[in-house]
Amino acid sequence: MKRTVLLNAELSYLIATLGHGDMVVIGDAGLPVPNGVRRIDLALMPGMPAVGDVLQAVLSEMQVERAMIATEAVTANHGHMPPWCRPLGGTPVDQVSHADFKALTGQAKAVIRTGECTPYANAILYAGVVF
Repeated sequence: MKRTVLLNAELSYLIATLGHGDMVVIGDAGLPVPNGVRRIDLALMPGMPAVGDVLQAVLSEMQVERAMIATEAVTANHGHMPPWCRPLGGTPVDQVSHADFKALTGQAKAVIRTGECTPYANAILYAGVVF
């Protein structure tokens, strides 16, 4: 059995196969997944698991260079970073419109679907390098 936090085999494999700049999307329950993009569905029921929890688990193993969220997520939180972004800590976070965000998901290696039901609770993670 693995000794690290992340136990999900599909997520562990995904992270192990990432190259520098590869994109991984962690999305809410309603984010559309483009045809041809791998879907890893973790959704159990509304709110479970939450985007923040999945971010925390993924970040325990993935080197992230930067992240991207929709501008609407910040607007919906009165101009502040939404609480579900907390696991990103000091990671640089860029913003684009939700429409542009959805278009970018077509370039992702995978979309991880959560049970999150908060509007615009989606993040694109860009793989970094450890050297």
